[in-house]
Amino acid sequence: MSDAVDESSPAADVATGRDWQRSVTFFVVLGILVVPFLLLLLLVTDKWGPLAAADQGARDGLHVFALGQPWFVGAMRTFSDSGSSLAWQIVTVVVAVVLLVRRRWRLAAFVVVTIAGSSLVNSAVKATVNRDRPAVDQPFVNEPGASFPSGHSQAAMVGYGVLLLVLLPALSRGWRRAAVVLAVVMVVGIGFSRVALAAHFVSDVLAGFALGAVWLGLMTAIFRPWRHVEEVTTDTAPTPID
Repeated sequence: MSDAVDESSPAADVATGRDWQRSVTFFVVLGILVVPFLLLLLLVTDKWGPLAAADQGARDGLHVFALGQPWFVGAMRTFSDSGSSLAWQIVTVVVAVVLLVRRRWRLAAFVVVTIAGSSLVNSAVKATVNRDRPAVDQPFVNEPGASFPSGHSQAAMVGYGVLLLVLLPALSRGWRRAAVVLAVVMVVGIGFSRVALAAHFVSDVLAGFALGAVWLGLMTAIFRPWRHVEEVTTDTAPTPID
């Protein structure tokens, strides 16, 4: 491990300034990300006709297709189940325990608070909006609770974002790219599966993505997990040879 930096040293001043710049940047990005969520929230609560028509059209079209394609339903169930509450609870516990064993206290708190807090935020918004779920003949799933925003989509955005922030520093450049691609595929796949199974409308899924990005950005600005990235980079950097 690298030696601690004297808080009064020029290096500490530079690091502090860098942290503030990053925090400001994150909050600016948050302000941008919150706009699409608020727009969707407004349109859904106002029951805007064009959005309702688009939601119903996507619901009906995908449901008709899925009824005749058992393989498609199976694939969508797999994506959906991988993003369930139980799956994320298991992931959260495992990752947090590993980080605690490695004495990464800040990262462990970041993982638990970000993922668990996202679920609480989602439940609060659902209770406030109280949108009915899509109604179809021959449903593939019977989900309780309200529809807006999609909990699976929000959890996927937050969960895979957290995993990338925690794990990327330990991966080589090639594996980092593969991890990012895998995360994107899983997030999109989970969101799409919720529409394909008629568990949510498209606007529910988009709102889940947007709210998840806002929450992830807020927690990232507060916990500043990039400090872990700098520590790992410093620890793994080769020592210069005289």
